[in-house]
Amino acid sequence: MKIDVHTHIFPPAVVGNRGAYFAGEPAFRLLYDGPKSRLVSVEGLIEVMDRDEIDRAVTFGFPWNNLELARRHNDYVLEAAARYPDRLVPLACVFPLAPGSAHEADRCLRQGARGLGELAIYGPCDENRALEAFRPLVDLVNRHNAFLLVHANEPVGHLYPGKAPMGLRFYYELARLCRGVRLILAHWGGGLGFYENLKREASEVLANVFYDTAASPYLYQPAIYIQMIQAVGVEKILLGSDFPLLRVERYRKEMEEAGLEERFIAAIMGENAARFLGLPS
Repeated sequence: MKIDVHTHIFPPAVVGNRGAYFAGEPAFRLLYDGPKSRLVSVEGLIEVMDRDEIDRAVTFGFPWNNLELARRHNDYVLEAAARYPDRLVPLACVFPLAPGSAHEADRCLRQGARGLGELAIYGPCDENRALEAFRPLVDLVNRHNAFLLVHANEPVGHLYPGKAPMGLRFYYELARLCRGVRLILAHWGGGLGFYENLKREASEVLANVFYDTAASPYLYQPAIYIQMIQAVGVEKILLGSDFPLLRVERYRKEMEEAGLEERFIAAIMGENAARFLGLPS
C-alpha cells in the first residue's frame, strides 16, 4: 500500500490565473510566483496517483490571509474528496493568525475534514502569539478526534521560498500544546525528532508527533532516513511528497540509496500512514 500524506490541490480558477490571487497574499506570491512552481487541480493529483499506483493521498489547500479564499479553497478540497472518497483524505487549511480561522476550521471538521493542515506561518511572528493562535485550533482537533499537519523547517542552511522563521523551540512548544493530539510535523519536523532520545521530557512531549518526508530530496541527504529511524523509530515516519513539488518514486529512490531494508521502506511508503489514518493495510 502507498499513502502520500502531504499533497496540495488548488481550484481550477487559481491554477489558471494565479496572479489574480497575489494581492494581499504575500506568502502565496512568495511560494508560487515563479514559473517552476506548479499548481494542480484534483484531476492532476488523481492522474499521478493512478500512474504511480498510490492508493490514498492526504490533500489540502493553502493558508490564505483572506478567509473567504480559505473557505472556497476548503470547499474545493472537501468536494474533491467526496468525488474520490476511496482515494483522498481531506484536511482543512486556515491561516492561524487570521480572524475567524477557528470558526472556518470547525465548519470544515463538521463537514468531513479529517484534520487541519498544512498549517503554516511563513512570515515573521512572535512565537508566543503564534502559539496562542494555534490553541483554539488544537482544541478543535481534539474535540473532533482529528489530527494536525503543520509546516516545520530546519533552522539552519540555505534560504528558500517558504522557509518559515520559527525555530525548533516553537515546534517543541507546539507539540507540548498538542499533547494527546496527533501531530504531523512536515519536512522531517525541521530536525526536532533528533531530540526524542536525549531527554525523558522530550520523548514524552513528542510521543504523539509524527514526521513526514516532504521535500526531503531538496533539504536532506538520503542518510536522514537511517538517522531518523534511529532517533524516533520507523513507525513515526510518514511518506509525504509535497506534490506537485516531487513525485513519490523520488523518495523511494532515496530510501534505497540510504540502504533501507524493504520492510522499512514498506512501512514509510504506506503501512505507517494506514495505521495513523485507521485504514486497512
